[in-house]
Amino acid sequence: MGEVAVLHSEPLHFECNDTKHMIEEDAYPPKSNPESFPGEESSQSINKNDLQDKGYMEYGCQHYRRRCRIRAPCCNEIFDCRHCHNEAKNDINVDYKHRHDMPRHQVKKVICSLCGTEQEVQQNCINCGVCMGKYFCETCKLYDDDVSINPLNKYHCNGCGICRTGGHENFFHCNKCGCCYSTLLKNSHSCVEGAMHHDCPVCFEYLFESRNDVIVMPCGHTIHKSCLNEMREHFPFSLQGKRIIGRVLGKI
Repeated sequence: MGEVAVLHSEPLHFECNDTKHMIEEDAYPPKSNPESFPGEESSQSINKNDLQDKGYMEYGCQHYRRRCRIRAPCCNEIFDCRHCHNEAKNDINVDYKHRHDMPRHQVKKVICSLCGTEQEVQQNCINCGVCMGKYFCETCKLYDDDVSINPLNKYHCNGCGICRTGGHENFFHCNKCGCCYSTLLKNSHSCVEGAMHHDCPVCFEYLFESRNDVIVMPCGHTIHKSCLNEMREHFPFSLQGKRIIGRVLGKI
């Protein structure tokens, strides 16, 4: 039973002129000043870049490198990111009645990590001017400074309603499966209604928003790549092992 694709959420390369999904260079294109003296324009540009890059990769959490924190609209508390919120609010020690996830699209306020100014969702701090995230999506309220591989490999999928990684030109959105798949599968994958909108059959994490790699099986079902590998280690691919894995995937 071989896997056919690996998906990445949030948690692909494309150029976007929509200000809702931009990187720092899109928000601040170079401008010329006819009244500036020789050398003055380049000096001002360097100073502005130095200001925006202040604290770059020095702030954030285990999930994202960013220079802001977010105020959760659900409980009005401040967290480094929605994953930090969800982990804290769904901890086993929290009363079941009070457990909940953060509605990411409803975030209204962020707090600059450098100056502490609370403000509306935007890419640059209104007080100190620092860029709070090299990658910024106004729709998902997503900030991410970790663009070391490619600043454009993150993209917002309107079909999924969230941001993903890997390069927009490398993926397509399947309306029936309800998720982005590799273009290699565009005319060959087995469609399963809402294939990604369920929990991993092994670890029970919701696959659609998982930041871990997800495998699309030839049958169209999905599972975490790490979970599948772990199952293979415990159940070698004998006939019995294949039956066990088949039963697990069949429960989706």
